[in-house]
Amino acid sequence: MKIYLDNAATTRLDEQVLETMLPYMREEYGNPSSIHSFGRKNRAAIENARKTVAKLLNVTPGEIFFTSGGTEADNMAIAQSVESLGIKHIISSKIEHHAVEHSVIELEKAGKVKLSWVNIDKKGNVDLAHLEELLKNNEKTLVSLMHANNEIGTLLPMGKVGKMCEKYGAIFHCDTVQTMGHFPMDMQRTKAHFITCAAHKFHGPKGVGFLYINHEVKIKPMIHGGSQERNMRGGTENVYGIVGLAKALEICNNEMEEHITHIRGLKNYMREELIKAIPGIEFNGEIGDDNSLYTVLNCLFPSHKNIDGEMILFNLDIAGIAASGGSACSSGSNQGSHVLRGIGADVTRPAVRFSFCKYNTKQEIDYTVEKLKELFSK
Repeated sequence: MKIYLDNAATTRLDEQVLETMLPYMREEYGNPSSIHSFGRKNRAAIENARKTVAKLLNVTPGEIFFTSGGTEADNMAIAQSVESLGIKHIISSKIEHHAVEHSVIELEKAGKVKLSWVNIDKKGNVDLAHLEELLKNNEKTLVSLMHANNEIGTLLPMGKVGKMCEKYGAIFHCDTVQTMGHFPMDMQRTKAHFITCAAHKFHGPKGVGFLYINHEVKIKPMIHGGSQERNMRGGTENVYGIVGLAKALEICNNEMEEHITHIRGLKNYMREELIKAIPGIEFNGEIGDDNSLYTVLNCLFPSHKNIDGEMILFNLDIAGIAASGGSACSSGSNQGSHVLRGIGADVTRPAVRFSFCKYNTKQEIDYTVEKLKELFSK
């Protein structure tokens, strides 16, 4: 049996998405910048995809810029806020994805910005009072905070932060990589200057994403070399990836209510079964339906002299179960999870992140819980 419970790292490609992509991998191979019919057909496919994404976010097509994924989009928003918008101060948190955390640290090291870390509580919630204090006392500020933490699932009140940034004239960049396709996004109601996306987090292809740039913001390109993406990102476009992204996002939005009910049910069921099976187990981050990402469950297992996090993951893998100790982008690091350190979790206890999708079943959860119970019963 093979069970995939690492959907926060990446997701299985939806068959409908693959079918939509295949013609652009086989027959429609023209360069979108070419003026002949081969190129024009692919140019039309890109612009139709842009219109689809824009409609789903309630923005204009001119505010959507396709990228290689979430990391590039985050880097572009942050770096160009400094280069193009005169940002001198950045507020972020110590539990951001490394695409954000490392970017803001490098800008501080280069002497380009002052960097402030907003306080975070033990569940991963941003201290909004502290955020307002930091905004009051600084000018030309960029706030860069993620919508949902990729390791513990705690949600940011994106609307409240957006209004606070608007009140103090700050630029708001929100990393929505984990929530795009999983929550409705209406950018006319939620004020943000930049949001980011990676298609492979919602059953789309890897290597493609987008950056939403509010029309009120004008930044310079980060990648030079061509007039693609309306002179904002040089380089021949990933046509089949872009087409696949739009199709995947369209499917997610059309089926969102059904997916939320199914996936949230699996998460809550697994949590309840683990509490019964393993005395002393706890959970990192918020777990309530209203303030937690329904696709992520971060488990803090009881201390055991013979069991650490790697041992749990190894035993799960042997049993055919894929899970994670944290962000896939941090795998291979011996420093442990910066997110768990950031919220003051007990890092001496093993922690495992399980993340779910529409393809997972209750039977898979039962099997996984049984294997964990066997391990901790030894």
